Amino acid sequence: MHNSSCAITDLAANEILDSRGNPALQVTLTLEDGTTAVAGVPSGASTGAFEAHELRDGDNTRFGGKGVWQAAAHVTDTILEALRGMRADSQREIDTRLIELDGTESKSQLGANAILGVSLACARAAAAFHGLPLFQYLGGSDAHILPVPMFNILNGGKHATHGPDFQEFKLVPLGAPTFAQALRCGAEVYHALHDLLVAKGLSANVGDEGGFVPELPSNEAAMGLMMQAIERAGYKAGEDVCLGLDPAATSFFADGRYRLERDKLDLDSAEMTAYWAEWVDRYPLVSLEDPLADNDWRGFAHLTSVLGERVQVVGDDLFVTNPRFLSRGLAEHCCNSILIKPNQIGTITETQGTARMALRAGYTCMVSHRSGETLDTSIADLAVALNCGQIKSGAPARGERVAKYNRLMEIERQLGASATFAGKTAFPRFGQTHANAAVSRPDKLQGRESTPSRGLPA
Repeated sequence: MHNSSCAITDLAANEILDSRGNPALQVTLTLEDGTTAVAGVPSGASTGAFEAHELRDGDNTRFGGKGVWQAAAHVTDTILEALRGMRADSQREIDTRLIELDGTESKSQLGANAILGVSLACARAAAAFHGLPLFQYLGGSDAHILPVPMFNILNGGKHATHGPDFQEFKLVPLGAPTFAQALRCGAEVYHALHDLLVAKGLSANVGDEGGFVPELPSNEAAMGLMMQAIERAGYKAGEDVCLGLDPAATSFFADGRYRLERDKLDLDSAEMTAYWAEWVDRYPLVSLEDPLADNDWRGFAHLTSVLGERVQVVGDDLFVTNPRFLSRGLAEHCCNSILIKPNQIGTITETQGTARMALRAGYTCMVSHRSGETLDTSIADLAVALNCGQIKSGAPARGERVAKYNRLMEIERQLGASATFAGKTAFPRFGQTHANAAVSRPDKLQGRESTPSRGLPA
């Protein structure tokens, strides 16, 4: 092949619909040798204040102002002019050029959606050109670790109305021997939760990410349902399956107070930390994401000092996949884990850079979807490329969520004997405390007899 055949010759951009029925940007990139690649860009609901700027048209006569024609025009005009002739496999140079072209810290000139769409399409095209799967192109020959999926099977907060105050109640099948078995476990517990809700006369409607949204008397009632669903499906909480939470605490934080409507509580930062400590005592929790508001740095430092040895404390809105905020977190001992969302920062190079900076510092990393998703599966490949061992892409239901999980099963098959499922190693703070918490609180299963664990077959 001639070097020139990897050169970018064309960019097209279109409006598509995301999983919430809002416009999203889709970018198609063409190389000189005829290779084409397509990338779709998602959109968040609970967004961090310092995320890269998603460009919307603001024309209320179309899609309530949410159109992305401007972003599409930037791709086919300004960006194409700047990148035409550049090699698609020069990812760092391309991303640097995109950042320079935009010229703003928040990528508000061209739009982070336009920039990420092009950055992703470049990576996909280069991978195809070199005959490599995307995960191997991005991560090299060492990329072989399949991540533990964090299934958001019960929704609240901004992802649902009438549900709990907390946004995500997650199922973490870390006891599985393979990704495929972890996915099966997630699906079985998801269906068990559905049947449980129906049996209790509760709503089995779903939120943006496919999780159920029952109207509950308290936030803790959601945890009780999760524990019962695990048991109902024949698994053992604290052993086969653990729990994770993303309260998205900024959404119920105002004037320095955490207001939990479902629990009728009004708490300061220290009291909110004590609330979480009780839950960590009571349930097999391995991950707490955004347990405090995104401007409560002092609170995060305190919470990490109290709970950081026992549970993964994940910064999402706090860090917004940005090395500047991660550096502050490292300096102030806030969190021990980071959520990685490509559209929070805007390019593949920056996304990988932030993740690797966190991993070098001893943090864990979780790659994440957004609530307004497309069928693009890049984050599945990214999670394997980083060998980070964790991913969240919603419930094991709804096409835009399942696309990522199905892609991971495909990667596991492609890797064959070299595939390693991260399992419990993805959670260095996982220990007997979690198993003990689950086993020693039968009251949380509301007096039901324990059933023998069916476990996860090897």
